[in-house]
Amino acid sequence: MLDEAALGEGWTVWNAEDDRVILAYRPDVFNGAEFPSPCLPTIYVTRGRRTRRPEGNRNLPPDAPWMVTLFLEPEVNRDPDAYDTPAAAAEGAAELSHRFADGEVDYRDLYQVPREDYFERLDELTGREP
Repeated sequence: MLDEAALGEGWTVWNAEDDRVILAYRPDVFNGAEFPSPCLPTIYVTRGRRTRRPEGNRNLPPDAPWMVTLFLEPEVNRDPDAYDTPAAAAEGAAELSHRFADGEVDYRDLYQVPREDYFERLDELTGREP
């Protein structure tokens, strides 16, 4: 579904199945030593409803949309984008991966509790201006 060459710098296909693809950002540095492992940014491409978690989408209607969701931590995510086809969702995920890698995604707004030290380090990693 997704060609790794189409992804933004630092993104890799972590897992790919027929109904779900998981992209991971810089798993080489989100290893617990440099950056906390639970903070590994991931993009899920799944078929399912906007109100359901990616792993909970079963018995979906044939016209269920494809969702692209950026997770910064297990409970910290950007609102998903909906697409009609897997190809459109793959294109949307690739575009989102480029925006994130280029520092264009404002991840600070997704956190309820600010983590300034972490944000500064993530800014450096993504080349984002604080």
